[in-house]
Amino acid sequence: MGSPMTLADMQAASRCRIVDADASAAELQSRLYALGLYPGVTVDVLRFAPVGDPIQIRVGSTLLSIRKQEASRITVEALQ
Repeated sequence: MGSPMTLADMQAASRCRIVDADASAAELQSRLYALGLYPGVTVDVLRFAPVGDPIQIRVGSTLLSIRKQEASRITVEALQ
């Protein structure tokens, strides 16, 4: 396991575990939780759009696209 970083810092074709979402943005945190992005969940980072935004991720069997600005507020731990 690696050191904590944000979801926006991850590379394509990598896997991480969510540690925390920025609690200062309650609306964002609520929306992320509704999408299944909450502490302890494993996320597969699939690819970045050609200009780097948004990021396509997989949570379980669900594919999501998340803006890099939002991804930068999600603390993750890289997994091998």
